[in-house]
This record gives sequence, C-alpha cells and structure tokens, in this order.
Amino acid sequence: MARDITCVPMARGFVYLVAIVDLFSRRVLAWRLSITLSADFCVEALEEAFARHGKPEIFDTDQGSRFTSTDFIKMLKDAEIAISMDGKSAWRDNVFVERLGRTIKYEEVYLHAYAGVAEARASIGRYLGFYNGRRPHSPLGGQTPDQAYTNLATPIPTAA
Repeated sequence: MARDITCVPMARGFVYLVAIVDLFSRRVLAWRLSITLSADFCVEALEEAFARHGKPEIFDTDQGSRFTSTDFIKMLKDAEIAISMDGKSAWRDNVFVERLGRTIKYEEVYLHAYAGVAEARASIGRYLGFYNGRRPHSPLGGQTPDQAYTNLATPIPTAA
C-alpha cells in the first residue's frame, strides 16, 4: 500500500484528496477529501483501507507531515506494518501514486468546476468507481484495478 495527497481545484477554493493505493493492482483502496491539510483525513483513509482490505506487510509513505504525524505512524506501528519511507523530494519512489493523482485531475477534476465539497466528493467518488472497476490499465495487461486486485494469483501478461 501507498498513499498520496493531491490538491483539487473547485470553482471557489480547493480541497485535498488523499488516496490509499495497492501498488501492485493500482486499486484505490480508500480515499478522503479535506478542506485542510491536517493528518486526520489521512488517518481516516488508512483506517478504512485496513478495515476493508486488511493490513499490508509494508506501507510506503513519504516525509510529509501528514504521513509522519504521531497518529499515522502509531497506527502503522501498532499494526506491526513495516514502513518504507521515500527520500526527501524523491518523486520516483512514489511514481504510481503520483500518476493516479494526475489521472484523476485530467480525466475528472479539470473537466468540472465543483461548486462545493459535496459535489467534489460525489463526482470524484463516481470517477474512482469507474477507475477501479471499468478503466483498463495497459501495465495490468488490460485488466481493471479491481480485476488485478481480485486475481492477485493470476500473472499479468508482459509485453513481448
């Protein structure tokens, strides 16, 4: 599992989106929107991911203050999850999750000027349902993230 925060512009102002992602399948396991950059919404997304999908052996995070907060780190340590921490400004360590943020912005967010947080939450929720369940990914052999996550034992075809 890994995480990322991206800024979502609206008609007036912006909100922050955090996503917890399974790196192998690229499936969004949990997400939250917030009007502030406090650690609370990141912890809530992590709690949901654990409750719905179990606890991973390793969690990849960066050195951002939300992901190094006492509550966030305590949750990982209490669950005995190894923490993989990216280097400072090491974008390559987080490229798959960064790509998700870019995809959400270009395929959903930039096409709308959300009037408020409720509209942004509903629209992004619909998009993430599409992303996980109906949007095929070429690196996954044309599978959707849901299919790849469900078929973890099935090898993904490689390009010849």
